Amino acid sequence: MQTMTILLVLAALVAAFRVYLAIKSMRKGAADDWDERLVKNLRAQGGNPFANHDVDFFFDLPSEAACEAAATQLREQGFEVDYKAQDPALGTSFSLHAMKSIRISVPDMQGHTQAFRALATQHGGRYDGWATAGMNRETLKPTTPSR
Repeated sequence: MQTMTILLVLAALVAAFRVYLAIKSMRKGAADDWDERLVKNLRAQGGNPFANHDVDFFFDLPSEAACEAAATQLREQGFEVDYKAQDPALGTSFSLHAMKSIRISVPDMQGHTQAFRALATQHGGRYDGWATAGMNRETLKPTTPSR
């Protein structure tokens, strides 16, 4: 009887771990899908994939010190950076904006998203995405499946 209980507990732990991995994978996939949708939308609107675009990246960070630390890292990578204090009612203390002229491809933008999420987390904040001139985000709003 004790062996059966141990086996059931182990099976439950394995099942819980698999659920955790599935959720983690879905979250990563959603971010990758968003970058892919933005790139495809830009190209559909006439964006040249072989030309550089001024791309704006946005972060929400908790303090001026966190902004300065993140800004230092971004400047070392060739980004122009500015930040400003936000209204505390918005739930964030500072907004950081980084800009760089780069080619826009799905793998590159997914790589930036992954790196910038890690950077924001390192400094106690969150990465809020990217945009470029001529990109219409309104056409990318998620749709709810029909029932």
